Amino acid sequence: TERPGPTTEKRNITMSESTARAIVLAGLSGGSGKSIISVGLTAAWIRAGRTVAPFKKGPDYIDAGWLQSAAGRPCYNLDPYLFSAEVVTASFGTRSAGADLAIVEGNRGLFDGVTAHGGYSTAELALLLDLPVLLVVNCTKMTRTVAALVQGCTAFEPDLEVAGIILNQVATGRQQKIITEAIHHYTDVTVLGALPRMKADIFPMRHLGMIPYQEYDGTAEALDLLAGVARDHIDIDGVEAAMGVIQARPASKASGKSADHLSAPIKIGVIQDTAFQFYYPENLEALREHGAELVSINALEDERLPDLDGLYIGGGFPETSAARLAENTTFRQSVKAAAVSGMPIYAECGGLIYLGREIIIEDRRYPLVGVFDVVFGMSKEPQAHGY
Repeated sequence: TERPGPTTEKRNITMSESTARAIVLAGLSGGSGKSIISVGLTAAWIRAGRTVAPFKKGPDYIDAGWLQSAAGRPCYNLDPYLFSAEVVTASFGTRSAGADLAIVEGNRGLFDGVTAHGGYSTAELALLLDLPVLLVVNCTKMTRTVAALVQGCTAFEPDLEVAGIILNQVATGRQQKIITEAIHHYTDVTVLGALPRMKADIFPMRHLGMIPYQEYDGTAEALDLLAGVARDHIDIDGVEAAMGVIQARPASKASGKSADHLSAPIKIGVIQDTAFQFYYPENLEALREHGAELVSINALEDERLPDLDGLYIGGGFPETSAARLAENTTFRQSVKAAAVSGMPIYAECGGLIYLGREIIIEDRRYPLVGVFDVVFGMSKEPQAHGY
């Protein structure tokens, strides 16, 4: 039998006062399986009739998109590097309100941050939110060593509560038995699930990791599969029992002015299609709160821009849709005409590429909008990472 962690009794007392619970899902490293488990748990809870508020330790768009798709509501980034502690806690408190459960998917390894002291790490975020951690361990070619790694994580930051372990990439029942027994012998942490080694990736993969759900035709099937994996291989009731209570936070003061001073709505076009889908929901909400009417636009299918006061082009993968973007000549011409006429345009990452003259992919040139006389190329390896 699996024994409870040392804080289960205290949590059960507190949980009787509130049903809103949350947990941070972390890994020992990138690629540990955090996304499979966080999306799988979210999908399983939703199919059981629960409401789930999903969060992702930023900066991230793709994992957040899959969590949003699983939860049926926006997934918000909690980025302790770009946000102050007050903004992080206020965002989490406000956007988890009304949900039964909240899940925060970390990034990289649990203690990996920008500094040698773990600044802006997943562990720091968990401490800031006062939430326990569900730790995912990739068990490939390991047995008892997993217990040493878990023991090290629990001792490394004494104030951090590791409330449960999910084993991933388990090859055999014997391996699972040895690892589980070792963890329970050497630590006070409970193993709450074990996922077998998968023959193929559940998530479709590409050069930067998972393919965004907007580009994938099998999203619904993938979510059903992940929900089933969670139900079959994770003690979901045990995960819920290990979750912490979402602490009440003081309401944050509204920033910016109300929109009642506007004589007419400001129409801002937002290009949202399979080529451009990287948007933080906070940015879109902020525009609406300041009086903007957002108009969704498809650069692949629309013939031209509608009447607008401004245009917002987010990031994405224009390189995977380069042929279709290039073929839509009338739309590209309308964007350039809008820029020439002086209409404000905000474009970042893939959106900025789209405003260039052309993009070269495998020695083939694809014409773009041509606002900037710049030619973009794609290298085989990323040229930089980080902030």
